[in-house]
Amino acid sequence: MLRGALLTLLCLLGPAVRAEDPYLFFDWKITYGTISPLGVPQQAILINGEFPGPNINSTSNNNVVINVHNQLDEPFLFTWNGIQQRKNSWQDGTAGSNCPIPPGQNFTYHFQVKDQIGSFMYFPSLAMHRAAGGYGGLRVHSRALIPVPFDPPAADYTVLIGDWYTKSHKILAKLLDDGRTIGRPTGTLINGHSGKDVIGKDEPPLFTMEAGKIYRYRVCNVGIKVTLNFRIQSHSMLLVEMDGSHTVQNNYDSVDIHVGQCMSVLVTANQKPSDYYMVASSRFTKYTLSATGIIRYAGSNTPPSQDLPPAPSGWAWSFNQWRSFRWNLTASAARPNPQGSYHYGQINITRTITIGNSVGQVNGKRRYALNAVSHENTATPIKLAEYFNVSNNVFQYGIMADQPPATGAEIKIAPNVANITFRTFVEIVFENPERSMQAYHLAGYSFFPVGMGHGQWTPESRKTYNMLDAVSRHTIQVYQRSWSAVLLTFDNAGVWNLRSELWERRYLGQELYISVVSPARSLRDEYNMPDNALLCGDVANLPKPPPYV
Repeated sequence: MLRGALLTLLCLLGPAVRAEDPYLFFDWKITYGTISPLGVPQQAILINGEFPGPNINSTSNNNVVINVHNQLDEPFLFTWNGIQQRKNSWQDGTAGSNCPIPPGQNFTYHFQVKDQIGSFMYFPSLAMHRAAGGYGGLRVHSRALIPVPFDPPAADYTVLIGDWYTKSHKILAKLLDDGRTIGRPTGTLINGHSGKDVIGKDEPPLFTMEAGKIYRYRVCNVGIKVTLNFRIQSHSMLLVEMDGSHTVQNNYDSVDIHVGQCMSVLVTANQKPSDYYMVASSRFTKYTLSATGIIRYAGSNTPPSQDLPPAPSGWAWSFNQWRSFRWNLTASAARPNPQGSYHYGQINITRTITIGNSVGQVNGKRRYALNAVSHENTATPIKLAEYFNVSNNVFQYGIMADQPPATGAEIKIAPNVANITFRTFVEIVFENPERSMQAYHLAGYSFFPVGMGHGQWTPESRKTYNMLDAVSRHTIQVYQRSWSAVLLTFDNAGVWNLRSELWERRYLGQELYISVVSPARSLRDEYNMPDNALLCGDVANLPKPPPYV
């Protein structure tokens, strides 16, 4: 009887035990190494000796566990660009959410990728480390129960494009600390290569295709400054996904990919067997930078044509391409906001925040600001200061107003932390009065980029919004002397980074942190601080607060 009862109990418990979501384990050693992607030997940040770093190949709801050993001579953190970290800002990996990993020590990230089916990337979040490498692709595949709106491709390729400097990240940081600019990039890379060796000969092919088959290319702009246009010689590209959202499928000869953004395109190998160039070239700059990479048809011994497809010109072309992007509302993947804000056009806006970027001098040195506040990181991460209830010793809330100040307002350097009420529906308008491009990323969320326009935003601009099928994403561009508007529900409790993805600007203050507090202090809304969390600053020696229940 007892044995039978035990077997019955095990049968009842077994499915629950076996149903735990799978784990993926990684062990990464972060070191310096010498590379020469533009023909000049330079110091870079490597992951297990690799540049770029390894792909994280996950499936929705996987638990990703990454043990990071910092063997650099500086504190270090990774951030997982676009992974929402639902209820778990403890794993976001920014200076406002985590204590940095000291040199010679390690920290283990543990996060779940949830139902964000698509293409993402990771990179270092502190100092100017991102300019030295340490980046890689992060894929989230669909579970078998969630169909994808296209057939499985013959192969799935990650393409990391970005501008590149030959100066070390320490030299770039010193230039900024001294009040100077880092200037223009030296060149552009595709998967760590410029496409040419030191004598101008083509480097070996990056990818191979077989005639008649269809391939997926996940293209991410991992650079720090420049929008890039991506195209493949003689081939059109069917856009199917961006930043974790499936799109209405349209063909493009080329796509503009702004800093921090990812897109997936399907490419049919329907040309004669040969080699073909893929090209990534700069946009919206007075200078031209480009990189090439070769795609080889299997069995080809024909070199690529030297007649490269040209890039588009002007911002209007790019703006019109953005207008053509639409969310695929028939795809059956989970919507990004569980509370139902995919019906965003039917929700009343509770707060409008207009954010204007600016640049100016403070004590004779260049600073970048949002609504005249230039963010300064704190010794105690903002999330930890809140959790341990010592915020008053670390920062003040609400220094930045909800509207930009008058032109020429004095820039204030301070920790920039905004409160937003849990589960409220908010409109954020980004205004860019400058002659250069901007791109903004919000951690912890996907938002709906509903509108863009030239000049200054007004309430009348809402009449132009797409209130039906804007593509849900995490990073949005703002064109020169223009505005972009996004809508979202702040339903993810935690402390989240809103930053310029142009790293020179972020380094000198163009970012803020948004505190979203659940009044319930409940595990329903937010996870407890992990047991392995690093403690620093004012909380280094404090006892842990009572856990959420």
